[in-house]
Amino acid sequence: MSENNRVQENPQEEKKPSENARENASPSAATPFDWVTARLSCALPRVFNSLVSQLEQDVATRNSLRPPNSPYEFSLTEDNGELTVHLNTAKLRRSVIFKLSLPDHAILVQDETGNRMFDVTSRLDDTGKCVLMVNGEERDPWQVRRMALEDLMFSGL
Repeated sequence: MSENNRVQENPQEEKKPSENARENASPSAATPFDWVTARLSCALPRVFNSLVSQLEQDVATRNSLRPPNSPYEFSLTEDNGELTVHLNTAKLRRSVIFKLSLPDHAILVQDETGNRMFDVTSRLDDTGKCVLMVNGEERDPWQVRRMALEDLMFSGL
């Protein structure tokens, strides 16, 4: 077999070991993880703003699923670091309040009378993912929203 045939049959033999190692390395191994930037993106004000957008979508979706001529409607009000989801009926007004509280290092979730339902904090997990914490347990944003709004949006309607 000629030298040219051998190179074509097995091109890896001609490469240096360091080149093979670089090709097999994952991109994350080659680039150090920027935990400072990742943690900033997981800061409570940013998490709160993300939750606000998701809550707006939840309210729009729930309103679109109401039966025709239904006697209730959901709405949102936002005021200075506080978002309130309202259930409006002729006889009843209930709400859930999401309040960004920097002194508490948490997003406080309360009912319409101010009773705390739970607090939400954020942190980076060991994989670098931003996770929400409620009562010491990791939660996805949809789980936090469900915990806060399920009773308001579905009980007794």
